[in-house]
Amino acid sequence: MKELREIISLWQKHHPRACALATLVRARGSSYRRPGARMLITSDGDTAGALSAGCIEEEVAMHARDVIASGEPKLIAFDTRRRFGCSGSIEIFIELLDEQVMEPLRDMIGGRRACTLVTVFEDGERLGSQISREAAFANGFAQTIEPPLRLIVIGEGADANALAAHAQLLGWDLELAGAITELQSAVDHRTAAVIATHNFGRDCAALRHLLPLGLRYVGLVGPRRRREELLLDVIDSGAATKSQLFAPAGLHLAAETAEEIALSIIAEIQAVFAGGTGNHLRDCKAPIHANNSAERAMPAR
Repeated sequence: MKELREIISLWQKHHPRACALATLVRARGSSYRRPGARMLITSDGDTAGALSAGCIEEEVAMHARDVIASGEPKLIAFDTRRRFGCSGSIEIFIELLDEQVMEPLRDMIGGRRACTLVTVFEDGERLGSQISREAAFANGFAQTIEPPLRLIVIGEGADANALAAHAQLLGWDLELAGAITELQSAVDHRTAAVIATHNFGRDCAALRHLLPLGLRYVGLVGPRRRREELLLDVIDSGAATKSQLFAPAGLHLAAETAEEIALSIIAEIQAVFAGGTGNHLRDCKAPIHANNSAERAMPAR
């Protein structure tokens, strides 16, 4: 999402001058990025986004200049087995960017609404990208774009500041509140919350408010014994417990400092929302990207 926002920002700065959008539409075997990775190239040569670890961006930008000049899209292929360090091949579709794609995409992301971005890249009457609500779309790659993750941090001090720094680095939406009574935003299915007030009464109030909301992640900073005391209070209050509670919050990273603890919590949130396991990649038997279900090649009708 951070890259997509950077693409939209660069497009807005460059508009109405022509830009090209390069989309990774197909990958076979191993690749650093998966279908749905995008890069914007302006007529001045500025770029936002990435398609690889930096291996192909310069060559894609050269092709993009041709697309900007001619207005004709291109589909180019890279055999990463021969030229780079991966074991596979990828295809990149480059098109002249249409403001009728970027404007609604910007508005939907800003309004925290999901959408489907379809890129028709071969054998189509109208090649290119568009926002679509159709369940099936011929000869295209479709990607569901969810709203950015929103992190609500209840608390102040070193923990809250470290969590905020990590969330901003990832491009997540962020709201900081010293107590639950200061919360401004309404929550949705892409909202996570972390309680780090280190105050029993404020932690209780935050849990009573957040646990009934059905959030996928509510993290509580503190030891297990304190968690049990807090939950007894919540149960006695009659509050429902519909949210998923992670307490103590965070993956086991042997964290000590506020920054290390924040890293463990942020990693746990990422795993929960992206469907990760938190296990060592070296111990995983399945491909790294095996669980990515946000992307799909659309079948012919």
